[in-house]
Amino acid sequence: MQKIDVHTHIVPDVLPADPRRSEAWPSVEIRSREEAAVMVRGKVFRAIDSRSWDVDRRIKDMQEDGVDVQVLSPMPELLSHWLPTDEADDLCTIVNTQIAKMISARAHRFRGIGMVPMQDPELAAKRLEEVRSLGLLGIEIGTHVNGLALGDERLHPVYAAAEALGLVVFVHPLHPTGLERIGGKREFAAISAFPLETAYATVSMIGGRILERFPKLRVLLSHGGGAAAWIFPRIDFACSAGSLLRDYLPESAARTVKRFWYDTITYDDEALGYLASRVGGDRLVVGSDYPFLIRQPRPAAFAERVLPKVDFGANTAALFSR
Repeated sequence: MQKIDVHTHIVPDVLPADPRRSEAWPSVEIRSREEAAVMVRGKVFRAIDSRSWDVDRRIKDMQEDGVDVQVLSPMPELLSHWLPTDEADDLCTIVNTQIAKMISARAHRFRGIGMVPMQDPELAAKRLEEVRSLGLLGIEIGTHVNGLALGDERLHPVYAAAEALGLVVFVHPLHPTGLERIGGKREFAAISAFPLETAYATVSMIGGRILERFPKLRVLLSHGGGAAAWIFPRIDFACSAGSLLRDYLPESAARTVKRFWYDTITYDDEALGYLASRVGGDRLVVGSDYPFLIRQPRPAAFAERVLPKVDFGANTAALFSR
């Protein structure tokens, strides 16, 4: 069975600055054959290297990591849910085309997840047809759409279209709330705030009854769902104690949690074991967060060592089936 890494990111090597665009338009500044930087608002958002776009270099790393296939998705900041709609739409075309190009270069080694202009849900729903026509398996979205919670009914057109087209919705932390409560440093965002941000998004989708309204929709939560698995028992206890929460929930949180999918990026044996115990081994797929600093090394080996009875290949096939 192939070892598939469902959580990897790309950045196009050609994404020029454009003075006609808004201030928040991202660009890529190539600094050498190997080094580059993603620029946002005239500042370096993140230093990157050719792993973000170079298929040959990625494949070399995949061989060292014991991965046969990577699922490519946009670097989260590129989702740009805050851009004007027309600019976001253009950026989606650029990024989706880059992903499709990388796949076509090595079709047996790559799959892809694209992006749509979520700030305009009706347009985003229409663009899902184009995502599918490129052969991509779904879309990546942030844990909120420029402040709009994922459980909000205004996003229903996107969920309905994704369900109808058999496309996965991959939820990734983006611009987390509460950074000022942990010192305000951006460095803390990915390390400490992302797991909380994913939990907020998950609870929002539960409160919005998204998986009840769209029962065939497949939602993949990044980074093991963050803190979500630890919150569900608290929700169920509150409901059993008479909380008004039970009036909003069609079923127990312990049951709903098993309707999402989760990657295995937990970095720790006991954390991954706990996640499996809460959500079920059949809801887990291997992920690494390649090529970024806190990526899980040898992700398939890690997941299989901790959970030797789980068939991750079958799980991935089920997640991306149409």
